Amino acid sequence: MQTIAAIATGQAAGGIGVVRISGENAIEVADKMFRSISGKKLESFSGYRATLGTVYLQDAPVDEAIATVFRAPKSYTGENVVEFSCHGGLYVTKQVLRAALSSGARAAESGEFTKQAFLNGKMDLTKAEAVMSLISAQGEQAKTAALQVLDGKLFGRISKISDALKDLSASLAAWVDYPDEEIEDVSDEAMEKVLTENIAALKALISQFDSGKPVLNGVDTAIVGKPNVGKSTLMNLLTGHEKSIVTEIAGTTRDIVEETAVIDGIVLRLSDTAGIHETEDTVEKIGVARARKKINNAALVLAVFDASAALTEEDEELCELCKGKHAIAIVNKTDLESKMDTKALENGFERVIYISAKEQMGIEELSKAIGEVLGTNKFDASSETLLNERQFQCCETALSALNEAEEALEMGMTRDAIHVCLDDAVEALDDLTGKRATETVVDAIFSKFCVGK
Repeated sequence: MQTIAAIATGQAAGGIGVVRISGENAIEVADKMFRSISGKKLESFSGYRATLGTVYLQDAPVDEAIATVFRAPKSYTGENVVEFSCHGGLYVTKQVLRAALSSGARAAESGEFTKQAFLNGKMDLTKAEAVMSLISAQGEQAKTAALQVLDGKLFGRISKISDALKDLSASLAAWVDYPDEEIEDVSDEAMEKVLTENIAALKALISQFDSGKPVLNGVDTAIVGKPNVGKSTLMNLLTGHEKSIVTEIAGTTRDIVEETAVIDGIVLRLSDTAGIHETEDTVEKIGVARARKKINNAALVLAVFDASAALTEEDEELCELCKGKHAIAIVNKTDLESKMDTKALENGFERVIYISAKEQMGIEELSKAIGEVLGTNKFDASSETLLNERQFQCCETALSALNEAEEALEMGMTRDAIHVCLDDAVEALDDLTGKRATETVVDAIFSKFCVGK
């Protein structure tokens, strides 16, 4: 493999910047650009040793830095690695990287360090994808789920299922391929037991992914309602700062205002929309049209109603727009005298929550309702979790193959038919862990990583 280099820290000024070099010639490249204060070459250092010195670019000093040496195979990538910890200014770290490139390294591609780790057997694909999930985690549960996968829980679970299916497949293959040998056939009961147990295991993983998907990926959420019901006040309350303008004038929000909030561990990508109502104002018409479109596209709808007024035609239209959606009716302004008959809301929405956004009342109940509507209250971040759609699809394919095997067994079909189904399931699970993933799949996975990881 070629020796690669990249900035491993974020593209923003900070106290420390890290430039990573990895590959067979990483230490040789580092020695060309670095002079330690002791005068010793990095080549003379054993692994897990660090020294202070100066980075040079074409004999011109760039910055003081600490060089840390990691020797193969005991490094993140499994190759020789040198990391330079320098001052964290953007210009400085870019100059240190330039020095590495001038000394014989090439610029790393997205995710190439972790790809090296995978190709060198330092981690399987589930752990590699957990690295990216950990980097992108925006909440405690998402972080915990990624750490569990990085620790090997998912790989262990998938391997256990795969090994059981391989054992059964091998027994069937031996019986089919060597009919003249005295090999005992596998009983229908034994096959049914293996199939039932592993179908249940795959269903549990798929169910866990469904409930955890909003936690891992976030939820596109629309805050909707007629003008002046308190949508913007709710938006500001959920985000913790004044993102939306709040006035007593109806129609203040004329377009979509977007912000992110973490509610009970769930990342909500909030959109505060224009009030849904009839208007002759050209700009308002566009805003209202976008609000209606947002309802159709959102994964969660927070429909806000005014408790101090009776339901109007606009409210009834909103109820119709929310049908068939994950939607929560939020009856706001409960600090005022109630004039609303809420039976229509209770019949039309999964949950109805009563709050006062102005007085910051009812938000805990809203958080709980969001978890119940999205199903995230059933998500256990500490258990085995599928982190993405690729892993989910592999499990779906394996489950489909096992269901076919079970049907074949019930119909009394030949052992060959069952054997083929088992092999299809094993192939899907091996794709998940990377044991048989194609180069195209591997390249696609790591292309989604950030440069430097």
